[in-house]
Amino acid sequence: MLILALALLAPVVAASASGSDSALAQQVLAPVTAADRSIGRADAPVTVVEYASFACNHCADWHMFVYPAFKTRFIDTGQVRLVFRNLPTLPEEMSLPGAALARCAAPERFFDVASALMLGQDAVFRGGTREDWYAPAIAVSGRTKAQLEACAATPATLAAINRDVESANAAGANTTPAFFVNGRRVTDRSLGGLEVAIRAAAAGQ
Repeated sequence: MLILALALLAPVVAASASGSDSALAQQVLAPVTAADRSIGRADAPVTVVEYASFACNHCADWHMFVYPAFKTRFIDTGQVRLVFRNLPTLPEEMSLPGAALARCAAPERFFDVASALMLGQDAVFRGGTREDWYAPAIAVSGRTKAQLEACAATPATLAAINRDVESANAAGANTTPAFFVNGRRVTDRSLGGLEVAIRAAAAGQ
């Protein structure tokens, strides 16, 4: 089965998923680098970092119901750059292969793959096959299935996912999805809640 090997190798899974933290993290958020997967202007005045898992239903809800409007309002207008970092959660047989598939897609197709995986997540939980879940993501990945499988088997892919997890741990992000606006944790992940934080960040507050 596609990229199942990664799930057997990877030692990283978030301790918990969903819900809100009882306290905001005071740790430092790792800076965005060329290794990150992002969408939006690199010089956008506000950077939003999202830690998410492809096995997290709250993450899927955000990407299906909030992300389209978020993209239209903030990313497409040049106000925000969105950075996605993997924070795999249980069940790891979904979250880790999903993370690898997205990571191995052509970088400019990452968010198309992420959206396809989030959209199809519920069908897997209701008994669908992971091959059927992968298929739409592979179709928009800009890579062949063979290329994705080869990439997922490399130590570099596992290392990239581990870096995301390590940065989440350093920032105190232990639930998914977790959002940081210009480095500050935001617990209200609604469109309105993020807009308040984005406006404040843009104003230097």
